[in-house]
Amino acid sequence: MKKFKKLLIKTCLIVTLLLPSFAGAADTYIVQKGDSLWKIAVRYQIGLSEIIGSNPQFKDPHWIYPGDKVYVPNIDQVKSIEQQVIDLTNQERQKRGLNPLHLDWEVARVARYKSTEMRDKNYFAHESPTYGSPFQMLTAFDVNYRGAGENIAAGQTTPQEVVNSWMNSEGHRRNILDPNFTHIGVGYATGGSYGFYWTQMFITK
Repeated sequence: MKKFKKLLIKTCLIVTLLLPSFAGAADTYIVQKGDSLWKIAVRYQIGLSEIIGSNPQFKDPHWIYPGDKVYVPNIDQVKSIEQQVIDLTNQERQKRGLNPLHLDWEVARVARYKSTEMRDKNYFAHESPTYGSPFQMLTAFDVNYRGAGENIAAGQTTPQEVVNSWMNSEGHRRNILDPNFTHIGVGYATGGSYGFYWTQMFITK
């Protein structure tokens, strides 16, 4: 008997405006003079809350001192898969003479939270039960943008498969090929009901 895998993609959202922790291995960073946890977060391109969550030894995260050890979650493998999605997305844009989208690590962080939340809270929708719409979610994470869009998918096992799924859907393809978008973040998570969760967030700066 053949088994059929259920693949999902969600109708994209687009709007123009006029105006969390991840388990896994950790790198160790030795605090230098002038460092703050925020500076370390930016250096590693990972969220401040993830840094704080991995370092319960700091009773007050505002105070760290030279020589202190800071544990930084290592999500390089996840980032590598997310980058493949970005590369494939840009290949589709470049075929049509469009400018490539630039990775924005803060947008990627939001997209990663979205994929992880869909897995952990067992839902598949643009509307997050925690943050609301994608646009409200970007704002909640202090991302500034003039325009934004979101594609989500579940069940596809590889970057190529998920990009193909989006490109074969008119609304998702429109997001990928929107000439007004300038930056992108991709979120990838495994597990849950569908095994694989994908989020693309696009913004115009």
